[in-house]
Amino acid sequence: MIYLLLIYEFFKIGMFSFGGGYATIPFLYHLSLIYYWYTPNELTHMIAIASITPGPVGINVATYAGLKTAGIMGSIVATLSEMLPSFFLVIFLSKMLNKYKDSFFIKSWITTLKPIGCALLTAVIINLIKAEKNDYIGLLLVLFLIILSVKSKKETIFYMIIAGIIGILKAFFVW
Repeated sequence: MIYLLLIYEFFKIGMFSFGGGYATIPFLYHLSLIYYWYTPNELTHMIAIASITPGPVGINVATYAGLKTAGIMGSIVATLSEMLPSFFLVIFLSKMLNKYKDSFFIKSWITTLKPIGCALLTAVIINLIKAEKNDYIGLLLVLFLIILSVKSKKETIFYMIIAGIIGILKAFFVW
């Protein structure tokens, strides 16, 4: 039964998370609240590890979540379930977008999805910081990185390295 639940939940995540691996985070956070497969705090660790390991973040987190929930078979099921919708959607949408690439509706739809994805990620970040009771360092880090990313347009890895260094310092010195 757990495998069917993993297939259902991760297929749904793969189907409705639009915008890359980080777009899966709101769904994964929701899973942590309803199934207790992992805690919100464990989710932050999973995201950190998935961000520095090779491969897409969403797939890495799905693999880890499946492993934590139902072992090796759970990780395989969760990973494949999250990848399948993308596989089929890419094939279908590539044919449709080629046909209607100049459509005003299609251009408007894609433009509208970008701020929605940013809002979802912001909401999850706020909830994860709330889960870490009185984590003012985390909140200050997020604000600092947002301001830094607006002022200096660097690659994402630059910001991940800064966040990682601060996280390590925080763990050692327990601010």
